[in-house]
Amino acid sequence: MSGLFDLTGQRAAVTGANRGIGFGIATALADAGADIIAVSTSIEPSGSDIERAVTARGRGFRAIRCDLSDADAVSDLGAELRAAEVDILVNNAGTILRAPAAEHPMEWFERVLRINLTSQFALAQAVGGSMLERGRGKIVFTASLLSFQGGINVPGYAAAKSGITGVVKALANEWAGRGVNVNAIAPGYIATDNTQALRDDPERSAAILARIPAGRWGAASDLGGAAVFLSSAASDYVDGVVLPVDGGWLGR
Repeated sequence: MSGLFDLTGQRAAVTGANRGIGFGIATALADAGADIIAVSTSIEPSGSDIERAVTARGRGFRAIRCDLSDADAVSDLGAELRAAEVDILVNNAGTILRAPAAEHPMEWFERVLRINLTSQFALAQAVGGSMLERGRGKIVFTASLLSFQGGINVPGYAAAKSGITGVVKALANEWAGRGVNVNAIAPGYIATDNTQALRDDPERSAAILARIPAGRWGAASDLGGAAVFLSSAASDYVDGVVLPVDGGWLGR
C-alpha cells in the first residue's frame, strides 16, 4: 500500500486487539504497513491469533496484558506506550453489561465507565503527551451507535459511549493545531462477543436486521478501512469526527 494510506514504519497500539473489532482493526493497520502493539486483558505473551495474523503480514508485533478496570495498571500501560513512542493509538477495548435500568447494579455501571471511558482518557492523555512533544500522532477511539442513541438495558455502556464523543471533541479542540488528530469510529451492529446476546434473541435480531439498510450484521473487518483512514495521512485535516460504520443504520 502506498500514498496517503501508507502506514509503513509506524507503530500502532490497539487495545482490545485480541478479538472482535480490535482484531479487525489491528490486522487492517498491519495490512497498511504498521507494526502492532496489541493490548488485552487476556492476551497470551506469545502465540496468540492476533500475533500470528500480524506477523504473517510481515509486521512487528508485541503483546501487552492489561486489566483496564485497574487504574494503576492503566497508568503503567500509559507510561509504557508513551515510552514506546507509538504513532497511532486505537482506544478500542470495552465491555458491556446488560440489565434493565431500574435493576442495573451500580457496580456494573461504574465498571463499564472505568473500562470504556476513564481508561480511554487516561491512555489518550499519556500517549497524546508524547505525540504532542513530537508534533504528530493519530488517536482513534471506538465509539458506538449508542454515542447517538440510548439503547436498551445498557445504561452504563450508553453513558460511556456518549462520553467518548465528548472526549474526542475536547481533545481535538486542544490538539488539532499541534499535529495530533483525534477522532472516533462508531461501529454499527457488528457480529462480535458483545452482540452475541442480541443475535441469539430471534425477535431482537430480526428487528435490528430490519432496520439496517445493508441487510446484514457487520463484520469486524468492516471497520478496517475507516481505521486505516483515520490513522493515516489521508485524515490529516480530519479532527473531532465520530465516523459511523453502520450499514446505514443512522440514516434510516
